[in-house]
Amino acid sequence: MSRFTPVVPDDARASYDMFHFAPAVKVGDWIYVSGQLGRGADGSTPSDLDQQFSNAFENLGVVLEAAGATFADVVELSTFHIGLQEHIREFIAVKDRFVTEPYPAWTAVGTTELAVPGAVVEIKAVAYLGK
Repeated sequence: MSRFTPVVPDDARASYDMFHFAPAVKVGDWIYVSGQLGRGADGSTPSDLDQQFSNAFENLGVVLEAAGATFADVVELSTFHIGLQEHIREFIAVKDRFVTEPYPAWTAVGTTELAVPGAVVEIKAVAYLGK
Protein backbone atom coordinates (compact mmCIF):
# COMPACT_ATOMS: atom_id res chain seq x y z
CA MET A 1 0.00 0.00 0.00
CA SER A 2 1.36 3.40 -1.04
CA ARG A 3 1.88 6.17 1.49
CA PHE A 4 0.60 8.73 -1.02
CA THR A 5 -2.28 9.12 -3.44
CA PRO A 6 -1.68 10.32 -7.00
CA VAL A 7 -3.85 13.24 -8.10
CA VAL A 8 -4.62 12.97 -11.81
CA PRO A 9 -7.19 15.35 -13.35
CA ASP A 10 -9.05 13.79 -16.29
CA ASP A 11 -7.19 15.86 -18.88
CA ALA A 12 -3.83 14.65 -17.49
CA ARG A 13 -4.56 10.90 -17.63
CA ALA A 14 -2.71 10.40 -20.93
CA SER A 15 0.46 12.05 -19.59
CA TYR A 16 0.22 10.04 -16.37
CA ASP A 17 0.01 6.80 -18.37
CA MET A 18 2.61 7.76 -20.99
CA PHE A 19 5.28 9.51 -18.90
CA HIS A 20 4.65 7.78 -15.55
CA PHE A 21 4.36 10.78 -13.25
CA ALA A 22 1.48 12.25 -11.31
CA PRO A 23 0.50 15.90 -11.74
CA ALA A 24 0.35 15.89 -7.92
CA VAL A 25 0.50 13.53 -4.99
CA LYS A 26 -1.39 13.85 -1.74
CA VAL A 27 0.28 12.78 1.51
CA GLY A 28 -2.00 13.33 4.47
CA ASP A 29 -2.86 17.04 4.44
CA TRP A 30 0.00 17.89 2.05
CA ILE A 31 -0.21 18.21 -1.73
CA TYR A 32 2.92 18.21 -3.89
CA VAL A 33 2.20 19.50 -7.38
CA SER A 34 4.52 18.64 -10.25
CA GLY A 35 5.75 21.42 -12.51
CA GLN A 36 3.01 22.93 -14.66
CA LEU A 37 3.80 24.45 -18.03
CA GLY A 38 1.98 27.23 -19.84
CA ARG A 39 0.32 25.04 -22.45
CA GLY A 40 -3.18 25.93 -23.55
CA ALA A 41 -6.16 23.58 -23.65
CA ASP A 42 -5.18 22.62 -27.21
CA GLY A 43 -1.70 21.56 -26.06
CA SER A 44 0.09 24.47 -27.72
CA THR A 45 2.57 26.72 -25.95
CA PRO A 46 1.81 30.36 -26.81
CA SER A 47 4.66 32.72 -27.62
CA ASP A 48 2.83 35.53 -25.78
CA LEU A 49 4.42 35.52 -22.32
CA ASP A 50 1.39 36.88 -20.45
CA GLN A 51 -0.75 34.10 -21.94
CA GLN A 52 1.86 31.42 -21.25
CA PHE A 53 2.23 32.55 -17.62
CA SER A 54 -1.56 32.69 -17.20
CA ASN A 55 -1.91 29.20 -18.69
CA ALA A 56 0.70 27.83 -16.28
CA PHE A 57 -1.18 29.24 -13.29
CA GLU A 58 -4.52 28.05 -14.66
CA ASN A 59 -3.04 24.56 -15.13
CA LEU A 60 -1.73 24.67 -11.56
CA GLY A 61 -5.22 25.67 -10.40
CA VAL A 62 -6.78 22.66 -12.15
CA VAL A 63 -4.42 20.28 -10.37
CA LEU A 64 -4.94 22.00 -7.01
CA GLU A 65 -8.72 21.76 -7.46
CA ALA A 66 -8.48 18.06 -8.32
CA ALA A 67 -6.62 17.60 -5.02
CA GLY A 68 -9.23 19.55 -3.06
CA ALA A 69 -7.12 22.71 -2.72
CA THR A 70 -6.98 26.28 -3.96
CA PHE A 71 -4.24 28.86 -4.38
CA ALA A 72 -5.00 29.98 -0.81
CA ASP A 73 -3.65 26.59 0.37
CA VAL A 74 -0.29 26.98 -1.40
CA VAL A 75 2.58 27.35 1.05
CA GLU A 76 5.46 27.15 -1.43
CA LEU A 77 6.00 27.94 -5.09
CA SER A 78 9.06 27.01 -7.12
CA THR A 79 9.30 28.48 -10.59
CA PHE A 80 11.77 27.68 -13.33
CA HIS A 81 12.37 30.29 -16.02
CA ILE A 82 14.13 30.61 -19.32
CA GLY A 83 15.07 34.29 -19.50
CA LEU A 84 14.34 34.95 -15.83
CA GLN A 85 15.90 38.42 -15.78
CA GLU A 86 14.04 39.50 -18.92
CA HIS A 87 10.53 38.54 -17.84
CA ILE A 88 10.41 38.40 -14.04
CA ARG A 89 8.36 41.58 -13.67
CA GLU A 90 5.77 40.38 -16.19
CA PHE A 91 5.68 37.01 -14.43
CA ILE A 92 5.11 38.65 -11.04
CA ALA A 93 2.21 40.68 -12.47
CA VAL A 94 0.52 37.46 -13.64
CA LYS A 95 1.37 35.60 -10.43
CA ASP A 96 -0.28 38.33 -8.40
CA ARG A 97 -3.57 37.72 -10.23
CA PHE A 98 -3.62 34.15 -8.86
CA VAL A 99 -1.65 34.25 -5.60
CA THR A 100 -2.74 36.69 -2.90
CA GLU A 101 -1.79 37.44 0.69
CA PRO A 102 -0.68 35.77 2.78
CA TYR A 103 1.97 35.02 0.17
CA PRO A 104 3.64 31.60 0.07
CA ALA A 105 7.37 31.03 0.06
CA TRP A 106 8.71 31.39 -3.49
CA THR A 107 11.92 30.39 -5.21
CA ALA A 108 12.54 31.48 -8.82
CA VAL A 109 15.29 29.67 -10.71
CA GLY A 110 16.76 30.57 -14.08
CA THR A 111 17.49 27.61 -16.32
CA THR A 112 18.48 26.92 -19.91
CA GLU A 113 15.86 24.39 -20.96
CA LEU A 114 12.41 23.05 -20.09
CA ALA A 115 10.69 19.84 -21.24
CA VAL A 116 8.59 21.44 -23.99
CA PRO A 117 9.99 23.57 -26.84
CA GLY A 118 8.85 27.17 -26.50
CA ALA A 119 8.09 26.89 -22.78
CA VAL A 120 9.64 29.70 -20.73
CA VAL A 121 8.22 28.85 -17.30
CA GLU A 122 7.34 25.83 -15.19
CA ILE A 123 5.58 26.17 -11.83
CA LYS A 124 5.53 23.59 -9.03
CA ALA A 125 3.84 24.02 -5.69
CA VAL A 126 3.27 22.58 -2.25
CA ALA A 127 -0.12 23.07 -0.61
CA TYR A 128 -1.35 22.29 2.89
CA LEU A 129 -4.95 21.42 3.73
CA GLY A 130 -4.60 21.12 7.51
CA LYS A 131 -5.87 23.59 10.05
